[in-house]
Amino acid sequence: MSEDREIELFILKNAVITRELRAAFTSNRVGNVRGALEAQADSLVNEYLRQVDFETLADAERMSEFYKLFYALENDIRDLIEATMIEGKGSDWWLANVPQFVRDNAQKNSDREAAEGLPPRSDRMLDYTTFGELGEILKDNWDVFSGMFSNATRNRVLRVINRLNLVRGPIAHCNFLPEEEAIRLKLAIRDWYKLME
Repeated sequence: MSEDREIELFILKNAVITRELRAAFTSNRVGNVRGALEAQADSLVNEYLRQVDFETLADAERMSEFYKLFYALENDIRDLIEATMIEGKGSDWWLANVPQFVRDNAQKNSDREAAEGLPPRSDRMLDYTTFGELGEILKDNWDVFSGMFSNATRNRVLRVINRLNLVRGPIAHCNFLPEEEAIRLKLAIRDWYKLME
């Protein structure tokens, strides 16, 4: 077989593998999955983003790392709260054990989004709470959570939640996170998980 033919076969095999991997990633929601409509919208947005200066785009790329960290952490904490509360307080834990102001605010957030015609972000009200309100749920239900934080006091856990909430602000509101704050974020995430060891 000629060298040109071998290269051609290599390229074709890689194209088939790439197509199959993309299909598998899409069906399993792995990576940067977009529907056809969103892919079309991307081309519209990308045209306008060419107007944004390079430094802002570079900062956005850097900040995406912190968003990813916080997205994973916050959703992990939400799942932990839900599972622990169901186990400790039963399936009606949301109505029976979450502070009224937290439930009211979650309902207000849900109603506001529905009034704007947005699709529901979730079928659980816990996903409509703020990060700070997650700390309130922990605080008001310390009897349920205390066993999972070995040797950690309630105040220590709440201090870490507060630190995380403070550093979350710049991430959630599209401000640049200076290096010292990036370090604080990573240390606070480490502290959170170490509290549960």
